[in-house]
Amino acid sequence: MSEAAGRAAVPVIEARGLGKSFQAGANVVRVLESIDFTLRRREQVGILGRSGSGKSTLLHLLGGLDLPTSGSVLLQGQDVARASDAERGRLRNRALGFVYQFHHLLQEFSALDNVAMPLLIRRMVPQEARAHAADMLGKVGLAQRLQHRPGELSGGERQRTAIARALVTSPACLLADEPTGNLDRQTAEAVFELMLQINAELGTAIVVVTHDERLAQRLGQVRHIADGRLI
Repeated sequence: MSEAAGRAAVPVIEARGLGKSFQAGANVVRVLESIDFTLRRREQVGILGRSGSGKSTLLHLLGGLDLPTSGSVLLQGQDVARASDAERGRLRNRALGFVYQFHHLLQEFSALDNVAMPLLIRRMVPQEARAHAADMLGKVGLAQRLQHRPGELSGGERQRTAIARALVTSPACLLADEPTGNLDRQTAEAVFELMLQINAELGTAIVVVTHDERLAQRLGQVRHIADGRLI
């Protein structure tokens, strides 16, 4: 097996016996426990659950934004908990893209510079980073909006800019936390279609946490969180 084929065979994300607890005064609150989860390139997974069930907590654990109380998360074969903070940051930057309900774009920067930011963090030459960003904004239908700041974009355009920013590093996986929750139905449909198109064209795996069962059912797999477990 070639080195490239070997890398492709390794799951993008693998959780083993994953658990997360929080201390609340004298009590221990178990949010997640004994979760096993494997995600490979090109796969689509929707995660459903009631408010407070731990959906976002799970996404943060899978993305290395938080560390588990028990079990482990392997990101492209590397144990996230065993990596230093700097190593985790580099691993996330290389392997993952994040999209949230609120776009978290930097208001003082143009769409182009917002999308180029992850590449600039990698210390890519600014001219090259902006060229990659312009290309990705073109892919999400915003080629004519490069110099517009977030306040000059519609809600759907801001979310598409956020998706472009998440994808500009060519991540193996896109993690989306209620990515359409702040949008009207028509705009939400367009953003969701864009994510499915990206999955098909770029082979990027997608995990979508959502309360919208109708949208989740359009993904390849649907999992539910109940009583701290993924079922």
